[in-house]
Amino acid sequence: MLGASGFLGSHVTRQLVEQGDDVRVMLRKTSSTKGIDDLDVERCYGDLYDDDALRAAMSGCDVVYYCVVDARMWLRDPAPLFQTNVEGLRNVLNIATEPEIASGLRKFVFTSTVGTLAISDSRLITEEDEHNWDGGGAYIEARVAAENLLFSYVRERGLPAVALCISTTYGPGDWQPTPHGSQIAMITAGRMPFYPDIGLEVVGIEDAARAMLLAADNGRVGERYIISDRFMTMGEIQRVVAEAAGVRPARVKIPRSVLRVASRINDVAARLLNRDLPFAAVGQRMVELMSPLDHSKAERDLGWKPEPVEESLVRAVEFFKSRAAG
Repeated sequence: MLGASGFLGSHVTRQLVEQGDDVRVMLRKTSSTKGIDDLDVERCYGDLYDDDALRAAMSGCDVVYYCVVDARMWLRDPAPLFQTNVEGLRNVLNIATEPEIASGLRKFVFTSTVGTLAISDSRLITEEDEHNWDGGGAYIEARVAAENLLFSYVRERGLPAVALCISTTYGPGDWQPTPHGSQIAMITAGRMPFYPDIGLEVVGIEDAARAMLLAADNGRVGERYIISDRFMTMGEIQRVVAEAAGVRPARVKIPRSVLRVASRINDVAARLLNRDLPFAAVGQRMVELMSPLDHSKAERDLGWKPEPVEESLVRAVEFFKSRAAG
């Protein structure tokens, strides 16, 4: 497991341990491991450019789960996004296709994103639709390049890989937390009196992790799978969370026109202050472009069926409440 300390990676690790698998994880020495500290796993230490650590981590493994992602789309300097998401992946793939590693490798399960998919105003998007939009900035460019790189290794080097295009994940165990998890924490605490006029595809984190495990067994090499429950507006998400938390739901909806102006102000402030600020215009554009998705291929091939994401949102509320209580 590469990326076991992250939100998705920790849940994949937990589910593997719970089903009785022998699990080896590779971590950086600086990684926060709260999500897996209670699990009995073998730990290796290194990074994506440490060839010896990568060989040690993947040696003898029949499945490699790759959950390493730099999702900081707001970075003014895009170099780290390509360094981690593309070049770091390239180095991992080079090691994974060495004869000593490849001989025992049954599946390489790669975490991709719905941002690599197409958009449409008239129908649900499937995995067969080619990426057809601009506006996601360096982050989306890096993720599309990473997915293309993965499949080039499938074609040219026989890597037995599948890619899971995972939507926005919600649920317990968001220790960092993620930016979208931070919003859930704020709503839970009654500190978010407004909500943005946006919608997005969402999925429970435990369902996303379960899809990763199913992909190892049932995923077809060279294919990608949409892993998402459904499209929800932030107003819908906010109401579910507020009810579960027992707080008053927000009544003020911020129009998209206001969000666009605020994101541009964010970018100007970032330049003036010479620091990265998270509410970037590129993120607002990306959210507005996203289309509803069809996840039926994952149901057919993987045997995956997500639970209603509302249940994961409730568990996220319980998690953030327990953290606040100490």
